[in-house]
Amino acid sequence: MLTQTDLKQVTDPMRVSELLKNLRAFERHPKVKLVILKGNGKAFSAGGDAAAIFQFVAYGHWSFAASFYRKQLILDHLIATYDKPLVSIINGIVMGGGAGLSMHGRFRVVTENAVFAMPEASLGLYPDVGASYFLSRLPGFFGEYLGLTGARIDGAEMLACGLATHFVPSMHLPSLERELCRVNSASFAVISAILDVFAQRVSTREGSAYRSLDAINKCFSKNTIEEIFSALEQRAVKGDEWALTAFKSMKSASPTSLKIFLKSIRKGRKQDVSQCLIREFRMTCHAFRRTVNGDFYEGTRAILVDKDKKPQWQPSKLELVTDEMVDQFFAKIEDDDWAELQLRGKSSPANFGLAKL
Repeated sequence: MLTQTDLKQVTDPMRVSELLKNLRAFERHPKVKLVILKGNGKAFSAGGDAAAIFQFVAYGHWSFAASFYRKQLILDHLIATYDKPLVSIINGIVMGGGAGLSMHGRFRVVTENAVFAMPEASLGLYPDVGASYFLSRLPGFFGEYLGLTGARIDGAEMLACGLATHFVPSMHLPSLERELCRVNSASFAVISAILDVFAQRVSTREGSAYRSLDAINKCFSKNTIEEIFSALEQRAVKGDEWALTAFKSMKSASPTSLKIFLKSIRKGRKQDVSQCLIREFRMTCHAFRRTVNGDFYEGTRAILVDKDKKPQWQPSKLELVTDEMVDQFFAKIEDDDWAELQLRGKSSPANFGLAKL
């Protein structure tokens, strides 16, 4: 028995609960050998979490959003530590919460239609759902680049940097799924061998930012956002297109969010997936609660709700974002309506590593 789960935008608490319930049941069921996660439509899952949470708080209390987010991270943790082979098939857009569902799995199959991005900083938040874990495991400082700029990358780039484990042309997906359905084995080696048969080697496109990894490392290895900006500006002046695009993207993002994510991903390099998820839950609940500012709500309003694309960040400049403000996002929340995220069972992921190059 092989189980396939179709995903829509994971914005409904009931849908998250259903996925969590089903995946737990599949993991225990002796006849279930592997699980396939794929999108129900043109996207794998384009997030949508921010808009949903905005509505939760608009019509209720910040703890409503925290409750939804808690279940979402428990689901991500289950996927990250799943005992049986889990294959994510990404044949479209994967962003935000969708990245948490796909990037933690053992096998991550992409096609020529795949598009990955973590644009949370433009919404006044920062890449979460375990991003400080899986982005920090990418080569060099490419994870910092993706998380701070919200840059979009395609399937070939996902394979090259390790976000994907296999590249399979979309025309071959039906055949791949049929072959997986024929397998009566929960062996990771057996599933890997099948994927290898369908997988193709692909090159990144000309002009891909990943081809400038050495330059990206020099810029995004800096200790502060201010230093990263300075390094990008110097390269942009010399005509590096990727640097100019990165500079503009970061300039439009929340200054507070940029500083929070840089600290988050640097911590993530030294933590396991459970520690990252627990810390990110604490951080994001501070954003829901407006402990320091309301940038998350302002960014969501400007980009997703009113769509005027003119967020008014507070503070509006990097130099006004103090270390003390950033540190508050990592501190325990003293509130009767809040409790730490509790993750049961395993703490180590089933696997997260670089693709075969």
